[in-house]
Amino acid sequence: MPIYVYETLPETQGETPERFEVRQSMSEAPLTAHPESGRPVRRVLSGGLVTFTNGASGDTCAPSGRGMPTMGCGASSCCMN
Repeated sequence: MPIYVYETLPETQGETPERFEVRQSMSEAPLTAHPESGRPVRRVLSGGLVTFTNGASGDTCAPSGRGMPTMGCGASSCCMN
């Protein structure tokens, strides 16, 4: 069975959500409340398509132009195209 990540919905501005993991069958409906506190929750999606950025500039990584993957790393990020 997969493990899903959930987080509580902030009730006040500036409140940090609590993240937790739950082992569930893929056929089970997502949780709507924290199993212990009953607070409202949402499932956190992870993985999938990711856009890499080049540090503070926000520039996305550019392909090599030859159709081959390239790897480039800056001061705070790495890109693979």
